[in-house]
Amino acid sequence: MTATDTPLLISIAAAVLSRADGRVLVVRKRGSGIFMQPGGKIEPGEKPADALVRELAEELRIAVDAEAASFLGEFAAPAANEAGAIVTAQIFAMPFDGAVSPAAEIEEARWIDPAAPDDIVLAELSRNHVLPAWLARRGGD
Repeated sequence: MTATDTPLLISIAAAVLSRADGRVLVVRKRGSGIFMQPGGKIEPGEKPADALVRELAEELRIAVDAEAASFLGEFAAPAANEAGAIVTAQIFAMPFDGAVSPAAEIEEARWIDPAAPDDIVLAELSRNHVLPAWLARRGGD
């Protein structure tokens, strides 16, 4: 196998931010039509929960407490916006009923029903892994 045969691996931390009404937040990056969980790349030496706190502050201008996050799971799927790359995600769930303000590369943030996300295009990671895991956990409450 050559280096060109090996997919780029991207490690991220992302969140299922949920409101009291059961809706969850998804975001869309500038220049993309695909919605995904908010979060981003984990820097070398950074803990996933710390990366999540940093990314949510940068992308949505919100302050969250890493202690409020519960680990939902680790999932992998083809990256939504980087052809040939695989994203491995540490996913955390936390309640959040505040306002968000898209910043950095985020163009749009939308609260959706995770069981019926309307007519938006969801990243494979969100559609096939994260939201089903969130719904399974929520059903177990």
